[in-house]
Amino acid sequence: MKEIIEEISALLQQGRVPKVKEKVQEALDAGLDPKEILEEGLLAGMDVIGGKFKRNEVFVPQVLIAAKAMNSGVEILKPRLIGAGVESKGNAIIGTVKGDLHDIGKNLVKMMLEGKGLNVVDLGVDVPADRFVEAALEHDAKIVCCSALLTTTMGELRHVVETFQEKGVRSQFKIMIGGAPVNQAFCDSINADCYTPDAATAAEAALSLLS
Repeated sequence: MKEIIEEISALLQQGRVPKVKEKVQEALDAGLDPKEILEEGLLAGMDVIGGKFKRNEVFVPQVLIAAKAMNSGVEILKPRLIGAGVESKGNAIIGTVKGDLHDIGKNLVKMMLEGKGLNVVDLGVDVPADRFVEAALEHDAKIVCCSALLTTTMGELRHVVETFQEKGVRSQFKIMIGGAPVNQAFCDSINADCYTPDAATAAEAALSLLS
């Protein structure tokens, strides 16, 4: 039955949404373990795409299509996974900071995080610092991912970190930052926990922060 799981992974990498749904259903009907279908089929396929994206072998459109295929497969598995008691690896909050309306990078990171088995709450764009804190507490998230794509909104990342400090909850969360103008030196200067240059690395870093 390994063939069908490998086929799910391959179809996902090609972004073939209807075929992925069909094969996931077929695998379930054949009595395969939903957790195995998720990890060795869907997530493994997304891992391959993540690696290729990092090496510039595929680009944003391919990642978006693959993620869509992954989500369509996960939807079919969800009821069975919950029934099987498969735990999400943790909750993450993601958003683009106040004053910034860019969302392609944020959406990519969200998909890569979901591809690693995290449950992601997306706050959207133009998110005030207080909202990051509220959402992190409300959803018992361990990780908060903030994106800024403009040099003019980079300062807002500092404000987010400071707001967590002011509310006395800074130590409960790992704050990850990213975006075109951001770098490691800036991350260190505002006391954020982690900076990554791309979406695939962000997902790997998030997993290691959780463990």
